[in-house]
Amino acid sequence: MRRNFFLALLPLFIGCSSRQNADLVLFNGKIITADELFSIHSTLAVKDGKVLAVGDKSLLRRFRTERKIDLSGKTVVPGFNDTHQHVRGRPRRHLELGDLASLRDLHSRVQAKAAELAAGEWITGYGWAEDDLAEKRRPLRWDLDKATPKNPVILSRAGAHSAVANSLALKMAGIDRNTPDPDGGVIERDESGELNGIIRERQDLVYRLVPEATWEELKPSFIENLEQFLSLGITSFIQAGATIEQWAQWKEIYTEQGHRLPRAAVQIRWAGKEKMVASGLMTGQGDERLRVGAIKILADGGFTGPAAYTIEPYKGRKTYRGKMNYSDEVLERIIFDAHEMGWQLGFHAIGDAAIKKTVEMFVDALERWSRDNHRHYLNHFTVSPPEETYQLMAKHGIHIAQQPNFTWTLDSRYMENLDGDRLELNNPIRTPMHFDIFVALGSDILPTGPFQGLHSAVTRMGKTGRIFGPGEALSMEEAIIGYTRNGAFLTFEESIKGTLEPGMLADFVVLSQDILSVPAEDIRQTIVEQTFVSGTVVYDASGSEL
Repeated sequence: MRRNFFLALLPLFIGCSSRQNADLVLFNGKIITADELFSIHSTLAVKDGKVLAVGDKSLLRRFRTERKIDLSGKTVVPGFNDTHQHVRGRPRRHLELGDLASLRDLHSRVQAKAAELAAGEWITGYGWAEDDLAEKRRPLRWDLDKATPKNPVILSRAGAHSAVANSLALKMAGIDRNTPDPDGGVIERDESGELNGIIRERQDLVYRLVPEATWEELKPSFIENLEQFLSLGITSFIQAGATIEQWAQWKEIYTEQGHRLPRAAVQIRWAGKEKMVASGLMTGQGDERLRVGAIKILADGGFTGPAAYTIEPYKGRKTYRGKMNYSDEVLERIIFDAHEMGWQLGFHAIGDAAIKKTVEMFVDALERWSRDNHRHYLNHFTVSPPEETYQLMAKHGIHIAQQPNFTWTLDSRYMENLDGDRLELNNPIRTPMHFDIFVALGSDILPTGPFQGLHSAVTRMGKTGRIFGPGEALSMEEAIIGYTRNGAFLTFEESIKGTLEPGMLADFVVLSQDILSVPAEDIRQTIVEQTFVSGTVVYDASGSEL
């Protein structure tokens, strides 16, 4: 009898011993893998920071773990991979203006900051947008003069392609009504020829006078801004430009705290061939936490200026077409040198003329120095270029890092400056895909956060409610892939992240609602409940201890 009892238990012992160990199992959810089949499963197992398995509830019997999370039907997506971001630390003099609602509010904020600082100290800021202000106009130098005549002030518009300075700042910069427009920029004047304080694209004429903040002053807010990404579900991103010198700061932060920050690929601003060689940097250096990205330059301006370089004049303007930031000779030399050295190129190009010119120079470089798998790409790609440009891009594997949320945020700017197909097809996604051009998605801080981008990608709706070129819209499945898997491809990391397939890094996000089924108008209300990097919770909306 005793022998028979043990024989009866033997299968149970064998079953237990055959179970594999896992560090974490999530079950009873809707887990979107973003793989080639866009597979959806209910259960996800994690081991050593990577996806161990995805499947149905039978995985609960297959894996042994002390950590289980019942998702209670919640949706899980791969961590969002934003292909265009700007992270920086903020000095004491800085004002955050992304939530600015009126010029009265601006007056109060500038006045309060001036009270914190001594007379003569600079006040800087970022993020205002006239469309968000009750007065529906831009702040001008007289508005800032009223708030503080004793402090020089310069405040950048959202998008950073224009800024407003007060009278004291302009005087200190030596800018008056007789100052000619600088190369690549515009100093605005009113009807009487008087400066109104707005400078487009060449805000450096004033910013060069602002004292450099120390790294010690900037570092705490720099880290806070990185951590903020995790609350938005961003587990990876491309930093759209850092100097060779700033790369050392990124390394310092990620050496100290990289395990609790989103993964970063840092584009490096071109500094000339000699300095680039001396830096020893090259695309792809680094690891899965921090790596060197592409070379970044701004070929033209943007529409917050506006100064994007277009083939036809702007709407209602007889001759104005925006401006290139480089002569043809200088732009070609940068492209040729960087490509020949082996760098990936990730250039800002917004107007159709700038896109056409940059693509043709990319192609010239590729034909001189053939290189497989270069993955050069253009950031923004706002005004749809001629068909021949699309064909060149498809033939030579030139990709796009697109920001669909621009259609929402900048719709008034587009309606003011563009017309016809240039307006309807702003920030195209479907058209490039028709030519078999690879497109990844991101935000470029207008605004930061993937849910506005997802909403814009599937609705093509502007902030005013206008729908632009509905044929450019993506399905939600396509938009999710654009914000996850495709971003990993741009940084040569598609084999390690971007999907929730076995063997991939366990970077994923638990959402408050199912973005595959909610009405399109509700997508922007989605909340990130938890963010995981390498299978570890790095953000929890409930405020629970991490």
